[in-house]
Order: sequence, then C-alpha cells, then structure tokens
Amino acid sequence: MNAKPTYVSREGLEKLRHEIEEMTTVRRAGIAQRIHDAKEHGNLSENAEYEDAKNEQAFVEGRIQTLEALIKNATIIDDHHSTDHVQIGSTVAVESPDGAETFTIVGSAEARPTEGRISNESHVGRALLGKRKGEKVLVRVPAGDFTYKIVKIS
Repeated sequence: MNAKPTYVSREGLEKLRHEIEEMTTVRRAGIAQRIHDAKEHGNLSENAEYEDAKNEQAFVEGRIQTLEALIKNATIIDDHHSTDHVQIGSTVAVESPDGAETFTIVGSAEARPTEGRISNESHVGRALLGKRKGEKVLVRVPAGDFTYKIVKIS
C-alpha cells in the first residue's frame, strides 16, 4: 500500500481511530453472525443473504485496511501554523470575480468541499499552498482557469 503521509488534524485522527474500532469490533462481529446464520439456511449457491453478507465483509475488510494505512501514515497538522503563507491547516479568505470564499486546507482524509474544507491535493489547494496575503493565484481546473486574490490567512 501507498506510504505517502496522510495529513490530519488531531480530531480527524481520533475519528479515524474511532471508525476502525467500530469496524473491527462491531461490524466484523455482525457480519460473522450474518454469514453463520445464512450458512444454516442450506444451499449457499442460491443464498442471497450469504452473498450479501460476504460482499459486506469484503467491503469492511477493505475499509479496515485503508484506515490502518491512513493511521499508520498520519501526520498531525500543526495547530500553530504560520499566518505568513498558506500551508496545510491554514484558513484562507480569497476573492474572485464570483465573490469571496473561505477555504481551510486539510489532508485528503478530511476534505469536505461543501463545508469549505479542501484537500491539499486538490487543484485549488495545490495552487494556494505557499502563497502569501495579497498574492493573486491562478488555478487551473478541467473546466477552465480562474484567479483568486488571497485576502487573509489564519
């Protein structure tokens, strides 16, 4: 599996740990019980409940592997970051011809674009990283290019 760092806040890391705990203790046990119950119904080749439980088991095991890798490679975002330039953890107020927006730059595991939390790996996130207040930033996206002016970094 990929060993690149996963940038997360302390809160985000706790959420990942909680999710893996839930998956390994509750979901695994529930699926094992479903598989056991489905086996008792006889012919497995025509047993939809057994197939469904096995598919859910595969999903849960895959998610557990993903969570383990995210936690293993976690790098905590510094709560006390610079306000001189944009970095992971910064909240950036920008202006564009479409109006003002505010973004918080986070790792991909915590990105929620609808909430203004954008990944450092996104087009906008990559374009903003390292820039300073007052700079104009050209963002290239598949739909076309646009420009932001950085108004505030906190």
